[in-house]
Amino acid sequence: MLVKGSESGDETKPYRRIVFYHQTHYKDDRYISIQPTILPTAGVTHVIIAAIHLNTPTRITLNNDLYDADKFIPLWDEVKQLQAAGIKVLGMLGGAAQGSYTKLDGSLEGFHRWYQPLRRMIKWAGFDGLDLDIEEAMSLGGVIRLIDHLKTDFGQSFLVTLAPVAPALRNEQNLGGFNMEDLEKGLGSRIAWYNTQFYCGWGDMSEPHDYDRIIARGWPQEKVVIGLVTNPSNCSGYVQETKLRKCLGELVRKYPRIGGVMGWEYYNARTEESSEPWKWAEMINDILNCDSKMQGEKEIYEGHKS
Repeated sequence: MLVKGSESGDETKPYRRIVFYHQTHYKDDRYISIQPTILPTAGVTHVIIAAIHLNTPTRITLNNDLYDADKFIPLWDEVKQLQAAGIKVLGMLGGAAQGSYTKLDGSLEGFHRWYQPLRRMIKWAGFDGLDLDIEEAMSLGGVIRLIDHLKTDFGQSFLVTLAPVAPALRNEQNLGGFNMEDLEKGLGSRIAWYNTQFYCGWGDMSEPHDYDRIIARGWPQEKVVIGLVTNPSNCSGYVQETKLRKCLGELVRKYPRIGGVMGWEYYNARTEESSEPWKWAEMINDILNCDSKMQGEKEIYEGHKS
């Protein structure tokens, strides 16, 4: 593939991100707060609010409810708090529910019928970007048109990401049907990174081989974010902490500009010692930035010696 030099210029530090998807906003009628992601030890860089669905031009929903429903008032308040703390907040369009991308993949007139209300929703929410989780057939031209409109309307700093399954970056199987390598070659400078799913049978992160194979095809390491499930109940492919630390540690040493880690999803993220979601991010932060912490400790030690 060899797509060197296609890095997006939309971020000041385009690597070692810690990304949380947040789709379950209520559990047993209890609101799930995302405020703890602000904690410095968590190291969270991005939160992706899921999932936006285009039902009718006048009915865009966040999961099953209108995005401006009263139940989401605390969510949108917290989104502003996260952004004020420096965390970028994106929306996620699509996912397992079908239909949104089919609606955007027709004629130009049909495209605008659905895109314009989506554009208004993005502006209303104040998102820093949009994650395209395309799990239904869509043409390459349709994807390019959507990305071009998003970047034109919201500016070059607006983050556009995609959420492919890992085989799609090896040109083996893409749920959207289009060629991911062709998309990156032609439009890579407008795509910030790829939230790559290494779970649900699409990859294995107990060993580094699946990530190695993607980078060996020429994908820029800083654009391939490793997607993990944060709880074994979320999907197959959950990796126990000991194995995960070993695998990610090896990848960080091999790829110092590694794109980072994404967790699906926030509300039930856990470690072996804690069921607090932010503790999962803290664990990932410890793994991704272990070398910088060691360097800082070394500098402090040498400063004391002198």
